[in-house]
Amino acid sequence: MLKNILSIIVLLLVIIGANNMSIAKNNNWDKVFPKSDKVNVKKVEFKNRYGITLAGDLYTPKTYQKGEKLPAIAISGPFGAVKEQASGLYAQTLAERGFVTLAFDPSYTGESDGEPRNVASPDINTEDFSAAVDFLSNQENINPDKIGILGICGFGGFALNAAQIDTRIKATVTSTMYDMTRVSTKGYNDSMDENARYELKASLNKQRTEDFKNGTYAKASGLPDKLTGEEPQFVKDYYGYYKTQRGFHKNSINSNGNWNMTSSLSLINLPILAYSEEIRTPVLMIHGENAHSRYFSEDAYKNLKGDNKELLIIKDANHVDLYDNLEKIPFDKIEEFYRTNLK
Repeated sequence: MLKNILSIIVLLLVIIGANNMSIAKNNNWDKVFPKSDKVNVKKVEFKNRYGITLAGDLYTPKTYQKGEKLPAIAISGPFGAVKEQASGLYAQTLAERGFVTLAFDPSYTGESDGEPRNVASPDINTEDFSAAVDFLSNQENINPDKIGILGICGFGGFALNAAQIDTRIKATVTSTMYDMTRVSTKGYNDSMDENARYELKASLNKQRTEDFKNGTYAKASGLPDKLTGEEPQFVKDYYGYYKTQRGFHKNSINSNGNWNMTSSLSLINLPILAYSEEIRTPVLMIHGENAHSRYFSEDAYKNLKGDNKELLIIKDANHVDLYDNLEKIPFDKIEEFYRTNLK
């Protein structure tokens, strides 16, 4: 009898242990920021117009009531980052405030599909935002007439480009925005002239020949694994996010990899903000006062027309502060902007 009771107890302990292991496995958290107890998050997939399967994390407020149709926001960036980093933090925080949010990996990066890996394209990365709108528009808990987008760093530029072409996007926020086509074409602070640009194009096209010959793709230089102290401050800032425990993620190009070198060619050749003055929906642009990239937002802001635009400069903030510094990112302002314009 005692032997049978002990056997039952052991069996129950095994079952309980297995259940606890299952719970622990399901609760694995793969983000660089703490998990919120105010939202539900699940992994999703959807295809863009080029047939590439994109991977995303869909955040829903736990206050959601069945039958509600909530406003939604698609979020991506920074350039070279993944959804487990800054875009996920923005998505989780805005979901806590009542929005359904989708943080997604762009084509060819992170958990999204696409070969070769680590390629950027102004056309495809703009399309990625519209594909996210496709997905959100078809969710039963989302109002398809109340969808906005938010782009961080280089994906701030792609977000503006998406807002130019996709009239379903009702409101756009950019944070610490880069125009990747401008910086690729002209260098930082437009320091590269036509001759220097020609030499760059010649070098990249020569690399294309070598890549084809070798059957591989050469990698562009990335962040150093160790700082010498002689780097520009903005490189030190990037290092402080991507290469340290603060923001390192194994799937992130900036943390643990390199861009495909020749992907710069399409960025050089296709300016993305040529028709930004035609955006008729509201735009909020946010940038740090001390960011090396501030001029991208200031110049892009000047091209926006009408009373549907706002440029917010955050005092004492640098470029990377707006990735994850909750004391600097103006979430109250962002929430107010979306509540006003997604109604």
